[in-house]
Amino acid sequence: MQFILKILLTAIAVLAIEYILPGVTVDTYITAIWVAVILGLLYAILKPILVVLTLPVTILTLGLFLFVINALIVLMASKLIDGFEVSGFWVALLFSILLSIVQSILYKVIDKD
Repeated sequence: MQFILKILLTAIAVLAIEYILPGVTVDTYITAIWVAVILGLLYAILKPILVVLTLPVTILTLGLFLFVINALIVLMASKLIDGFEVSGFWVALLFSILLSIVQSILYKVIDKD
């Protein structure tokens, strides 16, 4: 139940960020749910592999390269999902930062129990 709630909250966050950030378009609510699912899968499977492969660069940049990895994952999700468009790298970077902030706030609200 907690997993489904987190997916729905992430979909709501994606729709809110789409409303705020020019350069991000989401066609429907169902597309936002798919974006939440695909981003969750990519973050769970692909991000650890990329972090290990780019560990020297991440250490050299004091962890700032992780933002680049997140932006690349968002761009990959936009290529995989029809109806979800991100116009460029900088928009994807800002989208990933805003999504992380909104998710942390929303998840903090539901974890109060």
